[in-house]
Amino acid sequence: MNLSAIVHQGQGMPGKRVQIDEETWQALVLLARDRKLDFQKLAEEAFKELLKKYDRPTTLKAALRRSAEQDQSRQTKKRNR
Repeated sequence: MNLSAIVHQGQGMPGKRVQIDEETWQALVLLARDRKLDFQKLAEEAFKELLKKYDRPTTLKAALRRSAEQDQSRQTKKRNR
């Protein structure tokens, strides 16, 4: 079952397990302590920044807006042919 199917069935977001090398983990622990954040908040911030880096929407609203803009742009191009 894919991620969107799980979310649409009301099961919520699944937990994911990742492996991080010890040196990076210790750096994250220190960062979390310094910023008074837990690992979940650090991970959310990191993933949002990664999505921004690759010019991907970070929210459903932003994704829908982008999709609507792309549809409108395609329709305008078709009319101008």
